[in-house]
Amino acid sequence: MNERGAERDRVSSGTSRKIASPAHGWIILNKEVGISSAQAVARVRRIFGGVKTGHGGTLDPLACGVLPIALGEATKTISYVMGAEKSYHFTLAWGSETQTDDAEGDVTRTSDNIPDIDDINAVLPRFVGEIEQVPPDYSAVKIEGKRAYAMARQRDKDRRDKDRRDKDGPVQPAMPSLAPRKIMIYAFSLLSCDSKTASFHVHCGKGAYIRALARDLGRALGSAAHVTRLERMSVGRFSHQQSISLDFLTELADNAAAQTALLDVKTVLDDIPALALTDSQAQRLRHGQLVDWPHDVPEADIMVAYLDDTPIAFVSHDGHHITPKRVFNL
Repeated sequence: MNERGAERDRVSSGTSRKIASPAHGWIILNKEVGISSAQAVARVRRIFGGVKTGHGGTLDPLACGVLPIALGEATKTISYVMGAEKSYHFTLAWGSETQTDDAEGDVTRTSDNIPDIDDINAVLPRFVGEIEQVPPDYSAVKIEGKRAYAMARQRDKDRRDKDRRDKDGPVQPAMPSLAPRKIMIYAFSLLSCDSKTASFHVHCGKGAYIRALARDLGRALGSAAHVTRLERMSVGRFSHQQSISLDFLTELADNAAAQTALLDVKTVLDDIPALALTDSQAQRLRHGQLVDWPHDVPEADIMVAYLDDTPIAFVSHDGHHITPKRVFNL
């Protein structure tokens, strides 16, 4: 929590007041444990008067930390956050695996083996670099057009119903196995450990599941493990130090100052090649028209065209023209 959030995050969340003026930019929310990402986004949307919103990467209800929320025209830049590198702090408990790979699920396997510091540090390098990871059953990965978590929930319900009904009745079909996927782990380090738990820092690329990482680490150490605490520390350029609580944002809304917490739409565009426009060129792009462009351009599939310091559109170049792909209404 940064200083602003720490000083004033104890106010009641209550009913959020609306901000009348349009908002375009990013709120870096420090999501608390117990609410879903969708619920957090809905709260922010109400504060900003129903403006279009979206988030830059889901956090489970049991997870906390950095949840970037795009408002207004910033929603057109979400894809550049979804694929960004992320970092986490997490704590795992030794001795058991669960259905969900976290503390919510029923225990599926146990082990009496508790690794020590030397054991843990010896095996961590195996999980750094490009590795293969099987996502948790309770994940948003799609299998045959259905979300894995929905299939896992139905599978476990069927098993419980069968146990209550008739142990000798027909067996429900097994859930299809999730295929391993390649992910990138840039850093994986031990922060602390005791006789029951261990805490870690992870810096990873897109698509990595921390719950699966904890599960696989436990297995590699001849033990069993599941996540008990998960905090996201950063998403791309957005860090924990920039984040604010929902309560603090609500208090800002009470005095119509919530826009002071907004980061500029351009925040996530710094790494995308830029083109400088004239007034007439900007006007053509705003109307979805091609612009003659005989000049050299960077080697990139997509660029951002600016008028002074204002982003006008995502554009592509065919050798002769720049074509608007998505126009900003700023």
